[in-house]
Amino acid sequence: MKIGLDVMGGDYAPEATIAGAVQAREELGTDVDLILIGDKEKITELLLHDNADASQFEILPTTEVIEMADHPAKAFSGKHNSSISVGFGLLKAGKIDGFSSAGNTGAMLVGVHYAIKTIPGIIRPAIATYIPNESDIPTMILDVGINPDSKPDVLYQYGIMGSVYVKNVWSIENPRIALLNIGSEESKGNLVTRSAHELMKDSEHFNFVGNFEANEFFNNEKADVVVCDGFVGNVVLKEGEAFYKLLRKRKIKDEFFEKFNFENYGGSPILGASSVVVIGHGISNAKAIKNMILHTKDMVEAGLVDKIKDVIK
Repeated sequence: MKIGLDVMGGDYAPEATIAGAVQAREELGTDVDLILIGDKEKITELLLHDNADASQFEILPTTEVIEMADHPAKAFSGKHNSSISVGFGLLKAGKIDGFSSAGNTGAMLVGVHYAIKTIPGIIRPAIATYIPNESDIPTMILDVGINPDSKPDVLYQYGIMGSVYVKNVWSIENPRIALLNIGSEESKGNLVTRSAHELMKDSEHFNFVGNFEANEFFNNEKADVVVCDGFVGNVVLKEGEAFYKLLRKRKIKDEFFEKFNFENYGGSPILGASSVVVIGHGISNAKAIKNMILHTKDMVEAGLVDKIKDVIK
């Protein structure tokens, strides 16, 4: 297995990405090669600084960086030798099995659409992430930002992709799929959610358990996967981040609330892409980068892309 890491992506790159790569290398098996994509001189210097064995990594030098403020499409097409563009080139050529980056999210999405494409039959890909609950396994929510307006058939496919992910990566045999709504009754919601419910209620592709209200988050009583459009999902995600920051600011420490720390999850997969792609938070530190790399490995090992292809066919 070969995993590519965008060393230059993120607010604290390349120091945090190299430190995270060194930590991940200690946990990756000998059958996993980690390819560091970025400024070779800086990579070599930082590996030396971290007392890491450079021979344990493959370094692929690049000369350009897609900055956080860059226009995603223009930068991706204009900076051919950037770490993100080169990473997607490797994915497209089949030279790596997964690619992860905490860099420009828009550029990562451009790479999915124009370099590696989506799985045939997928209408729209989705960014999936996790909402902590009182059990050991979080609740998956998708989409959280790619598609602010999603039609019912797109939401239905989110249910498929979320179900396949949870079954194969989290080993939940018959995942419960729910639709985020403003009430539990079938008649509740706007035109899109009511139509989506009509599609999903008799699904043979996943175990649909009905509507899911926001006050049902944080426990594991009803659903393993919650489906919504990217507008609503992004609001939910950022509200959770704000809640965690407020707790930290007030110096409130609790084992459950620490589950809201994004560092523990590392990155979010882009489901529906034709290869494994994981994007991290721009403010990722070394721990978050490490977990992003390990998450990428888990998705590759699970054969997630091929399993989604099989269901979509």
